[in-house]
Amino acid sequence: MKYRPHSTQGALLALMISAATHLLSAEDAPSYHPVSNTGDPATRGRGIQRAMTLLATSTPEHRNTVRVLFYGQSITEQDWWKIVADDLRRRFPDANLIIENRALGGFSSQRLVKTAETDLYSFYPDLMVFHVYGSHTEYENIIRRTRERTTAEVLIQTDHCNRDENLTEETAPAKLIPDGKIWGAFMNYKFLPETASKYGCALLDQRNLWKQYLTENKLAAKDLLRDGVHLNSHGCFVMAEIVKAYLIKRDDVTLDPMNCDTVKTFTIGKELQWSAGKLALAFEGNRVDVVVKEGPGAPAPFLIDGKKPSQFPELYQFTRALAKPGGKWPVVMDLSYEKPPILEEWTMQVRKDSAESNRYAFTLEGSRTGPDGEGSSDQRFVSKSGRIVIDPEDWDVDYALGLAKVKPVPDKFTVKWAVVPRFVDEFVSPGIKDSKSETVVTLAQGLSNSPHTLEIAGGPQTPIAALRIYRPPFRKNTP
Repeated sequence: MKYRPHSTQGALLALMISAATHLLSAEDAPSYHPVSNTGDPATRGRGIQRAMTLLATSTPEHRNTVRVLFYGQSITEQDWWKIVADDLRRRFPDANLIIENRALGGFSSQRLVKTAETDLYSFYPDLMVFHVYGSHTEYENIIRRTRERTTAEVLIQTDHCNRDENLTEETAPAKLIPDGKIWGAFMNYKFLPETASKYGCALLDQRNLWKQYLTENKLAAKDLLRDGVHLNSHGCFVMAEIVKAYLIKRDDVTLDPMNCDTVKTFTIGKELQWSAGKLALAFEGNRVDVVVKEGPGAPAPFLIDGKKPSQFPELYQFTRALAKPGGKWPVVMDLSYEKPPILEEWTMQVRKDSAESNRYAFTLEGSRTGPDGEGSSDQRFVSKSGRIVIDPEDWDVDYALGLAKVKPVPDKFTVKWAVVPRFVDEFVSPGIKDSKSETVVTLAQGLSNSPHTLEIAGGPQTPIAALRIYRPPFRKNTP
């Protein structure tokens, strides 16, 4: 069924948009009622045990690197995520935590599914904490692609309560459809649980916990909000407490996070041996890392499937296409190509069409390609080199600049982005600066999630301790 927001959903989205650049400022939290129920202990932590094991097994002598991404829209931008991040740093001081929030306030799933191409998959998190409103179809596409293109464990958050009527909403999945006034119930009690199960994600049922908190403390939904949907400081406290409680290492789950269903480490001298000046490995996955060992060594060239990584177009990554003047919201949500891209910076000079205010004419130039054509936002554009393709539906100028408070849209403005590598063409040791943390070099990230062969030229003197392969749990076009 095609997503069509009903009046309540539309009003909610309008609030999300209006608050996109007015986030809750950090405050000294008053004393609030404690959150007495943070979920069933039998289910807390399920679905995220690789990431939590990496955190829990970090020691001063061996600091595991753990990448955590908060992704979504303006709810995810609010201060609760900072409380959760600080709590992780406090509980796991020996872990090398890399935590980012790449949420885009005002971007529902229909837009976020496009910006995920620049923001999500390239970050390749170990754990993603995710919440977004909007089309359930595009929501599923984000989750599916994350599970196809990364090994991230995904914690799906259900919605908090923003109306008192939520307390008595229908919760029986068989009675819920994606239409009308029961949209929120459909998402939280049917679609999100089914999606989490389908793609092997963790589900944080904060909606029911939110209801219990309101009921126990005789609060109205608005008491935890600063408008019809966004959290006030009390709401941020409650959400942070619920999320923090889910992020635990379970005693009943034992796994080696570097040798599990999605990640496999091949140690030189054990699983792998140098032979005739080569290190060869047949693997299945989409990312290859080298774990560096001490010692000098000459650069080591290598091939994947008989080719240099620079010969794989899928290993080139576009950054956000941002306008100046403008903000963090891309004015072109997605970019593609017909001919293999090269590493360079792109500049687009844009001007309003005199005959149509929401149509834009532009010229395009690459730092290496040079002048590469001109076009109009209402027509599919393929640059002369074939290295840039823009579809009409990916233009988002008025909306993106509106969120950035650039009003009216200037008659002329500049848009810039870059093509950056997710590869190296030869392994060069950066040296080991911290003996307590692994030094890792990613050889290639973003390959097809399929069988490959790797050959590295070198020998026992080459400073490679191990190869690590990442294999996402789903393949593209998985039903």
